Amino acid sequence: MSNALIYLTFGMTVILFVVVLLLFFGWRWMMKRMVKQIGKIIMTDKYQENIIEMIPGFRHMGIQNVLENSLRAEIGDVLHRPLGSSKKWPHFDPLTFIPAQTSPFPLDGEEEVDVNVTIGPHAKKPMKIKTPLMISGMAYGIALSKEVRLALTEAAKNVGTAINSGEGGILPEELKQAGKYILQFSKTPWAKEEEKIKRADMIEIKLGQGALAGMGGRIPPEDLKGPAREVMGLKENEDAVIFEQFFENQTLSDIKGLVEELRKVSDGVPIGVKIGAGGKIEEDIDHLLETGVDFIAVDGGQAATHGAPPILSDDFGIPTLHAVVRAAKHLEKRKMKGQVSLIVSGGLFTPGHFLKVLALGADAVYLGSAMLFTVSHNQTLQALPFEPPTQVVWNEGKYKDKFKVEEGVKAAEKFLTSSTEEIKVGLRAMGKRSLNDLSKKDLVSYDYLTAQMIGIPFSFEAWEDKQKET
Repeated sequence: MSNALIYLTFGMTVILFVVVLLLFFGWRWMMKRMVKQIGKIIMTDKYQENIIEMIPGFRHMGIQNVLENSLRAEIGDVLHRPLGSSKKWPHFDPLTFIPAQTSPFPLDGEEEVDVNVTIGPHAKKPMKIKTPLMISGMAYGIALSKEVRLALTEAAKNVGTAINSGEGGILPEELKQAGKYILQFSKTPWAKEEEKIKRADMIEIKLGQGALAGMGGRIPPEDLKGPAREVMGLKENEDAVIFEQFFENQTLSDIKGLVEELRKVSDGVPIGVKIGAGGKIEEDIDHLLETGVDFIAVDGGQAATHGAPPILSDDFGIPTLHAVVRAAKHLEKRKMKGQVSLIVSGGLFTPGHFLKVLALGADAVYLGSAMLFTVSHNQTLQALPFEPPTQVVWNEGKYKDKFKVEEGVKAAEKFLTSSTEEIKVGLRAMGKRSLNDLSKKDLVSYDYLTAQMIGIPFSFEAWEDKQKET
């Protein structure tokens, strides 16, 4: 080594040592100077050039609105926001269950509770599941990766429930390993093969969903890559198109004919329809009953999806709470309660939410976002802190190859098992031996308007009535 190089190395070492000493002993001084300078700028700059202008600006417009408008200004096209609406919808929190404490009494903690569910009881081949919790249609390719779909499929089978295919491609491996399988018959060119229809334990004709209403979409090749294109039968540069209708000049007679054809080809499994909950839900249900469906799936306004124009997620539809109350009441009015099954979804995240929806008249619930985050569980740490956690589960996610199927199966299975057991605890606390014993009579609300809407006691008013009686 030359002398010049030795001197250079020694000099750099000395400089580094001095810098470390300055940082070690002088960090407090540097921080103080920095804070003092920042404070001076904030306290003295005119408002129009002061950074604190962002505080009233964000409060006036909302941080999300400001950032989404910036994205609109950047792309000059329709936004496709993931995970649904973020606005505050009327929800299930003001509802509480009435506990059994004096008469009746709660059940023993070890006593078995029946949470089995039958969907389409009057179909030739009703679908029977061991829990009222089903996995909703989160599509392969369009949304989820192959690994995540397979993990959810295995978890559903292990707990004795069903999984919905969604409107994406259908993996041969998924069909092979699935237990109870729901084929979502969507407005797409793919997933229409007779063998897939015959494999299904239930078929759901998708007319709409909470986050997208009845609209379709077009996915360019750059946003849908890999084996999913082959599974969906797409050519190299072909867009994946989800149409708005099944038929040209579509009528209810066309949908009725589709229901009858699918029932025939499937040899009698339950055939139903999924809709987004709208303001004319009673009229929608009447139209669906005319088509002869075995079940109706209603997706409330809080529902999520892989990507939807914010205007559809935020400004269309009605809350899930309102949807289940109105749908259940209308089925009773039409004397179809117990004959046509009601499945509800949208913004349901906890066992308490699930049980309240069932008490309000649903026969089963679909879980979407809750499953998305539980199947990935601690694997989301692969993406954090610089990418959103969903980059581990999306088909186009940067970290999808890091997802471990075995861990996903265990996490999703444990969540479904834990939630089902918690539902059983709630039923025991009300003295119920079966889901069939549950009704809205088991609910009370501490919000007057919610109580009035549902037709259940308002907690304070109930106390007042008792006082008057005595």
